[in-house]
Amino acid sequence: MKILAFIRPAKENEALILSELAEKSEGHWGYDEKYMVKFKEKYRLTEEYIKNFPVFVLEDKEKILGFFGLLFEKDEVNLEFFYIDTDYIGKGYGRMLWSHLADYCKEKGIKSFTFVTSPEAKGFYIKMGAEYLGEVESSVKKGRIIPRLIYYVK
Repeated sequence: MKILAFIRPAKENEALILSELAEKSEGHWGYDEKYMVKFKEKYRLTEEYIKNFPVFVLEDKEKILGFFGLLFEKDEVNLEFFYIDTDYIGKGYGRMLWSHLADYCKEKGIKSFTFVTSPEAKGFYIKMGAEYLGEVESSVKKGRIIPRLIYYVK
């Protein structure tokens, strides 16, 4: 299958669409309703976030297939969002979006970024070149331990 999608900056009025995509993507792993309610609260993308931080969407034929968003805090860069629509997981779109993320960081002089992920998605990020830093407690579910990774921009 040939990928015809392209990547562009997110528009502020897409905050709800992107939040719903993140929720659908996270729900792909079969988490319970209580977890998903908290996830939705914590990872709700806002127009303000899109206005203040880099957020890029992967689009094909006017359908958003995925997106990423970086967060700058103090001297640290965090990958706050990286989601692919569940209908498009495993079809090369994640790799395409990751390549754009790495290119963007290189262009902006960002040397590395850190992020947390679900245990199920850890393998994807390792394949993309991220390195395992250890584990931390999830901010969504108390007692849930999740991987923390770093990516050194090449």
